[in-house]
Amino acid sequence: MFESLAKRLESVFKTIRGQGRLTEANMKEALQQIRNALLEADVNIQVVKKFIADVQEAALGQEVLASVHPGQQIVKIVHDELVKLMGEKNAPLARSPKPPTVIMMVGLQGQGKTTSAGKLAVHLKKAGHKSLLVGADVYRPAAIRQLEIVAQQAGAEMFSLGEHADPVETCLMAMGEASLRGCDTVILDTAGRLHVDEDMMLEARQIAEQLNPHEILFVANAMTGQDAVNSARQFNEALPLTGVVLTQMDGDARGGAAISLIEVTGCPIKFVGVGEKLDALEPFHPERMAGQILGMGD
Repeated sequence: MFESLAKRLESVFKTIRGQGRLTEANMKEALQQIRNALLEADVNIQVVKKFIADVQEAALGQEVLASVHPGQQIVKIVHDELVKLMGEKNAPLARSPKPPTVIMMVGLQGQGKTTSAGKLAVHLKKAGHKSLLVGADVYRPAAIRQLEIVAQQAGAEMFSLGEHADPVETCLMAMGEASLRGCDTVILDTAGRLHVDEDMMLEARQIAEQLNPHEILFVANAMTGQDAVNSARQFNEALPLTGVVLTQMDGDARGGAAISLIEVTGCPIKFVGVGEKLDALEPFHPERMAGQILGMGD
């Protein structure tokens, strides 16, 4: 995922390590190269500016210039700041003390919402939870049928009032249905559009207001880069997002969107999708991801 960024940073650190001591001049040059590497990896420019400022501040605070192994110090600072930028630690899903826990999936069309709903159901099943997938997308042709197939494959329950029903009513009815079927988790598969529009946002807001979900997860495809960041910003202004699910993290995208989304929404990345199969959903660990980016392994 972050292969090109990792390679670029590796060469920056190699140069630093090759210098016996750091001066303010070559420190400045190293920060410039790190900045360029992040921008090339499609990290949002505002996020890059803040990150470089934070690294610089931490480096000056730790008297890196006078240290015995300045190169290693810089790598450690960049690692620590990356971990901070990506949310420090994995953020688990919120659970309601009184079932059912309601999880609302939002995002643009084609980002992998429906599949992610199924993956989440599989993930929760492993932890002993029973999910009800709710077909609240009545606009996209065959969206409800797709969710039925996904629910079947995931070993989860499925509920819908059909393609001509009101999505808000569908979600409200699903709550009683969850109790009847013994489901402790309700996952709402809401409608997306190709672009953010007011009708979609109004509907999403109505569902959120009526059901008061414990989680509102924004689903974004890691391959869409800055488009994902821009739509995340718009969703975040309209809804109280609680987390992000990134799909296609195993693709060959430049990966910067993953880093930018957290800063832009103020929400943690809770899960990443790493394949087509329904069990290919992993909790996101900032420490691990930073290690991969900097070639430190796990």
